Formats: sequence, structure tokens, C-alpha cells
Amino acid sequence: LLPHGTIRYDVMGAAERAASPGERAEMLAHVERGLSEGAVGLSTGLEYAPGRYADAEEIAALCAPLGGLPYVTHMRGYGALAGTGMAEVTDIARRSGAAVHVSHYHGPAATLLPLVDEARLDGLDVTFDTYPYLRGSTILAMVALPSWIPAADTDRALELLESEPVDWDPALWPRITFSHVPGAEWAEGLSLPDAADKAGVEPGEFCRRVLIDTRLEAGCVTARPDEGPEGEESVRAILRHPGHTGGSDGIYVGGHPHPRGYGAFARMLGRHVRETGDWTLEQAAVHLASHPARRFGLAGRGLIRPGHAADIFVLDSETVSDRATYAAPRTLATGVDDVLVSGVPVLAGGELTGATPGRALRP
Repeated sequence: LLPHGTIRYDVMGAAERAASPGERAEMLAHVERGLSEGAVGLSTGLEYAPGRYADAEEIAALCAPLGGLPYVTHMRGYGALAGTGMAEVTDIARRSGAAVHVSHYHGPAATLLPLVDEARLDGLDVTFDTYPYLRGSTILAMVALPSWIPAADTDRALELLESEPVDWDPALWPRITFSHVPGAEWAEGLSLPDAADKAGVEPGEFCRRVLIDTRLEAGCVTARPDEGPEGEESVRAILRHPGHTGGSDGIYVGGHPHPRGYGAFARMLGRHVRETGDWTLEQAAVHLASHPARRFGLAGRGLIRPGHAADIFVLDSETVSDRATYAAPRTLATGVDDVLVSGVPVLAGGELTGATPGRALRP
């Protein structure tokens, strides 16, 4: 995917404003070149800097040349702000004519799924992906840094963190567990209050020091307010929706990442097929293979039929299971012992073969 934030930064730096017509034209040239080189869509992160400074007009202009390829977005708002975020997504789709795909479209299902259904009834091509967990993962700056600190301008942000008092939100502290803290790896896997206690400082001061010392690169796993039966039912309802594709949203850096990177697909095949019956095995193949291949224009992939690439994994439907947990997130899944990529075995009898036949795919 072409990363809107990177393109915008290349053209506009850390500017906290809408793009001018000339800047939009320059960004559009980047997009057109990237598509000609094989990109499968355009992505935005509208809660992150610098994407948060872009308006719908700018994004729609950059989506215009996508054709059938998708505009993929971390919306401007989730949870309580999901309605606002989705309204902008559909506005961009109508302005540009692009298909849209919403990243990690987690609950509440009762709010989100009607918005997807409404957009699809209006003729918009809308899909989304989810991972089957109730916690999220991101960079610490995204959840903790006050909006008045310019996250896209790292040097200025660090200068302000060093010199200005920060009004932290202490309600966040128990919800944050460190996943990636370069230079302070001892804190990885600890909650922010526990790490601060171990360091002998207040949580706000520890957060400030981590942001400064890692130059805003620290990562975290974040608990959401909906951890419980209601949140679990929301995950299941979203998985069952016909607009759904599977995704891990995996972030692998750091010593203590979110377990979704190691367990998401096995969890969908084990828990959500065998245990809860949310999918049949045939439906799982659609959600996890053919839907993603169609969405991203990967011709000859995602189906088992003559003439298609033999991308195949063989699973034991009675034993396939995720084993990664929040306490031990890098634990490998079980139940898949043989994997072929383009017909070449890369996992055979549970052992890596050393073959590396994977290649970048053009649409």
C-alpha cells in the first residue's frame, strides 16, 4: 500500500494544515508513480501525524487514480468516534469513486456494522478487516501524547516534552503495557504503573522519559473499556459479517508485542471455527483467503483452482490453535505442519525447509 503519511511528509514536512492545490498535485504524482510500480492501494492513518492534518478533499484527490484498488484507512475515530470516522470514509468514497477498506474495524458491532450496511446499500464498495482480540497495540505517543505537541515534528515534540509541563491523563496508565522500549527493554511486558514503580518515579514522569529517550518510538499494548462478554460478542458479530476479511494488524518489533502477530489466524481457525462455530471451515477460507485476494486485486491468488498459484497450507482442523498470550506473546501456534508458497514447500512436517519462493505481487 502507498503510505499517505510518508507521501505527505515528503511533500509538506510536518505541516499541520490542509494541502494547497500545488501540494496535492505533487502528492498525486507520487501516488500515480507508485501505482504504476505495482502498489495495491493507498493507506491513511488519520489518528496519526501527519495524516491527522489531511482533510477529505486531499485524500479524495489522491484516491482518484486507484480504479478498483482500495483506499485503506485507519479512520479518524474508533469507538465512540466511529460514526464520525465512518462518515468521512464514505464521503471520500463518494468523492473519489474508490473502493474502501477500513483497518481493524473493532467494536462495538452494534454501532459499526449498520454503518457498513448503509454504505453498501448506497452502492459503495466497503470492506474491513479485524483481528480476534479485545486489546489493541500502537505507539505510545499516539495514546499518551497531548494533541498540542506536534508528533510529526519529532525534534520539536521532544523539545516541548523537555521544557513544558504536560497534563497527562492518569486514567490511561493502567491500560498501557509496554511492548517496545528501545534502551529500557526491562520495561517491556510491564504495565506503565508497574514500570514507573520499578523506576521509582510517577507514571506521568516515566511516560515522559520513555517518549524522550526513545524519540517517540516506544510501543504499547492497550486495553479497551469493552473487555468482557459484550466485547467478545462484538468481535464474533464483526467476524460473521460478509464485508469482513481476516487480519492480524501485527506489529512484531519489541520484546513483548501483542499476541495477535503470532496467533490471530490460528485463533480464527480454532476458536471461531471449531469452538464457537462463527464460521464453517469453508467460510473461513473465504474470509481469510479469497476475500483478501479480491480486495487487493491479487489475480491468480486466494483460490485453489487450475491456473492459480498453489499457495496452500494444510491444517488439522481438530487441533489448530493459537498459543500466544498477553503474557507470552511470541508463542507459536499449532495445527499447521505443511505450507506451500507458489507450489514450493516452505514448511514440511512442521519444519522450515529453507525455501523462500515468496515474491512481491503486482495487481
